Amino acid sequence: MPANHQSSEKPTALIALADGQLFYGKGFGATGVTVAELVFNTAMTGYQEIMTDPSYAGQVVTFTFPHIGNVGVNAEDDETAEPVAAGLVVKWDPTDPSNWRATDDLVDWLEKTGRIGVGGVDTRRLTRAIRQQGAPHVAIAHDPEGNFDIEALVKKAREWKGLVGLDLAKDVTCAQSYSWNEKRWAWPEGYSRREGPGLKVVAIDYGAKRNILRCLASAGCDVTVLPASATAEDVLALNPEGVFLSNGPGDPAATGEYAVPMIKGILDTELPLFGICLGHQMLALALGAKTIKMNHGHHGANHPVKDLTTGKVEITSMNHGFTVDAQTLPKGVQETHVSLFDGSNCGIAMEGRPVFSVQYHPEASPGPQDSYYLFERFAEAMRARRAG
Repeated sequence: MPANHQSSEKPTALIALADGQLFYGKGFGATGVTVAELVFNTAMTGYQEIMTDPSYAGQVVTFTFPHIGNVGVNAEDDETAEPVAAGLVVKWDPTDPSNWRATDDLVDWLEKTGRIGVGGVDTRRLTRAIRQQGAPHVAIAHDPEGNFDIEALVKKAREWKGLVGLDLAKDVTCAQSYSWNEKRWAWPEGYSRREGPGLKVVAIDYGAKRNILRCLASAGCDVTVLPASATAEDVLALNPEGVFLSNGPGDPAATGEYAVPMIKGILDTELPLFGICLGHQMLALALGAKTIKMNHGHHGANHPVKDLTTGKVEITSMNHGFTVDAQTLPKGVQETHVSLFDGSNCGIAMEGRPVFSVQYHPEASPGPQDSYYLFERFAEAMRARRAG
């Protein structure tokens, strides 16, 4: 079993919270200092997908599951070109990878991509601190010599402005439009390509995970991805049969400054519209609701959500620090899903219109797979409209 570096060995990493709490550990990956919001994730698998999820921009992830790094990394599992999360914190140092799909190990991958890792930390205690004070602002430092200016690190954490009011979608969105036809991974062929005519979907990229685009392609969609700054005119010029709003990072109210006018333009048409995560929040804002910052957010692959329309409970993957305030939903918009952890809103739909969104991640790479039906629901709405 890997050693827990809470020993007499000189620490080479330090996590400094804005309130002055200090957590020492063993650094790996890149060296230097990173300032971000600290969150915890309860998923037992999928650390590579989590680190490359654009929704984690501006955040350091503490993994509550101790065995992080044991299956290595590989290019097929990246949700975007390189890690977006600012860093990671784990209980045990990553071991050598043991998986037939691994092409690199986590430590080298983090070093190559400029992300700091901290091991040997009591992640239970750190998670408790996150829950008690809300997602704190932190400075994490990795110095192989173990020399830290504690006062300066705490000051950096205190002076960081945080995610409220911060539009990060503009930092992680694509630079220009592109087409997507790769479908979901399947044994034994891996990724395959969708062929032939499909349902024309325009996907707005606020920080889209690749597996969302794969799920759309697998549902029969011919996907064109547009940057977050796209206008309603840009979208409608492509004659879509449906519009998709992707996940993404930051404060939805800040991104909404330019996203909401575009979405309102789409709502003036009869086009089916589907949103996930930040896209869900963007749709809610466009419909007249409000969003609020959560205490420590929802991050994990084991969150129970109840579908209020069917009574069914789904185990879902989540990653969000803001939520739609269900009490502000206007007339004509119903709450369709709620979290069974805290009752927060997890889905909305317009009454009598094929317009809906969810707070969680139905593409859920690497899992669970309870909610894939939402992509089929979106596709069926487009087919019904095509049939007239």
